[in-house]
Amino acid sequence: MKRRVFLATTAILMAGAALPFSAARAADTVTWWYESASPEQQRAVANGIINPFNESQSDYDLTIDYRGSELDKQMRVALLSGSGPDIVYTAGPAYVAPMAAAGQLMPLDDYAVEYGWNERILPVFLEMGKYDGKLYALPKTYETLGLFFNKTLFEEHGWQVPASIPELETVADAMLEENIVPFASGNANWRPANEHYVSLVLNSIAGPENVYKALKGDLPWTAEPFVEAITKLNEWWRKGYFGPNYFSLSDEQAFSQMAAGQAGMMPTGTWQFQRVSTYFPQYDAEPGFVGFPSADDIGEPVFALGVGSTFSIAAKAENPEGAAAAIDYIFSDDAYAKMNEYWQGEWNTPIADLSGVTVENVPELYSDTMKTLADAVAHNQYGYTTWTFLPPATDAFLVNGIEEVWLDRRTVDSFLEELNKSFQSELEQGKVPAIPAR
Repeated sequence: MKRRVFLATTAILMAGAALPFSAARAADTVTWWYESASPEQQRAVANGIINPFNESQSDYDLTIDYRGSELDKQMRVALLSGSGPDIVYTAGPAYVAPMAAAGQLMPLDDYAVEYGWNERILPVFLEMGKYDGKLYALPKTYETLGLFFNKTLFEEHGWQVPASIPELETVADAMLEENIVPFASGNANWRPANEHYVSLVLNSIAGPENVYKALKGDLPWTAEPFVEAITKLNEWWRKGYFGPNYFSLSDEQAFSQMAAGQAGMMPTGTWQFQRVSTYFPQYDAEPGFVGFPSADDIGEPVFALGVGSTFSIAAKAENPEGAAAAIDYIFSDDAYAKMNEYWQGEWNTPIADLSGVTVENVPELYSDTMKTLADAVAHNQYGYTTWTFLPPATDAFLVNGIEEVWLDRRTVDSFLEELNKSFQSELEQGKVPAIPAR
């Protein structure tokens, strides 16, 4: 999810329309509201989760409503009135803390013991779902940011895949000379795409250790490493790396632009793997994906860790037992295998042991990337995405504020000062998501 990001396909959906995935049965209904999904993606959820769960037992009947881009707003209103779904689906851990603090979510600790989640799910992600010492959420998927590129285009021009910031700038400048957009990008369908690039430079230039210190309140966001990172991002914007149509292109259009060779690289997240098979074959091109290059003092690429969405149970759920059973199924080996076959990049649930899972019909590039990410998490070699670890008001300011920097309405120093002010306030209020120890 694009935090990252709700997929913008609501034009083809009727908000709130539930699909009849299972026949009427004498079972207790479990309600689940989801974001946007194309018809093909809805079929994937039906065949990978809804139908198999309903067929696996006779106590519960899981139903799903597709709420589109209005999901977050509708969920907030519903939870306030106590009329929401059993399964609460959020856009990430930053949304969980305020909901838990408001008493809108049910603690999941007893269910974690009952279903063995403490052993089956990677510990770092369990920690991210906690508030005030209790477990309130499980992550649907974990993701990372990196650099997609048109491998065929690189070979045609003799360009080397960049492994450092200077190498990245060298190849980007060469692309500009060829009238090729260096960074395929656009936020027309999802304005928070802005923070993908902020997350990249914070981790790859300022460094994950400094980001960790800032998230813990031990280093202000106005510190020099962050000034250097945002200054460099702004420099790339001014040089034209993001192209002339950033505000009018969707991320899907930008991805297509890269596959067509009109753009060379795309700094983005692993959720874009779902588009590889759609666009690259059209242009007889081969995709590539690597970790985003880091500054010389950082060294190896930093895989910024992100959680695009989470599962919780509403405090006033009509069927909490059924909701827990459905969530447990989502984290099963069978669901993992099916959903990663049908829909790459959006269902990489953090199951601790995947040795018994076989995923069919998956591109090797995707499998290799997920293995690299899992290894980075296991060895604490990861960074932090803003949509996962910043509190909500600070994250909202970041999305808007970086545009003001790009458009000369705010200086880098002013941006970081306001970011720091917002963060410190939310830190005092206990709204910062749980930050796992490194």
